Amino acid sequence: MPKTLPVIDMTAPVCCAPVAAAPVDADTALAIALRLKAIADPVRVRLLSILLSDPDGERNSGELAAAVGLGESTVSHHLTQLRKAGLIASERRGMNTVHAARREALSALCVVLDPNCCR
Repeated sequence: MPKTLPVIDMTAPVCCAPVAAAPVDADTALAIALRLKAIADPVRVRLLSILLSDPDGERNSGELAAAVGLGESTVSHHLTQLRKAGLIASERRGMNTVHAARREALSALCVVLDPNCCR
């Protein structure tokens, strides 16, 4: 039976000292690892790339599914994982759900991994 990771609240951007500053504790390591796990999938990387490069900064589920060439239910699963990790925000608008990347969460993750990476 595979080991399941505990469920933690990841809605806020990761907030801790950079991993290079000192050894991190188990809880911090888990918070970082779960966010990295959420983006460790080629489809999710593509979805984030589409959202980050979109001039409007948002796309609905149907547009994202068409862009990656997958069914809406598959894309919905991937978007749920990104949302649970706090990396995207989703808002219901009528019959559609619109998704946008949470740049502050992605920036916080970059800074935790390497404080000099985005400067």
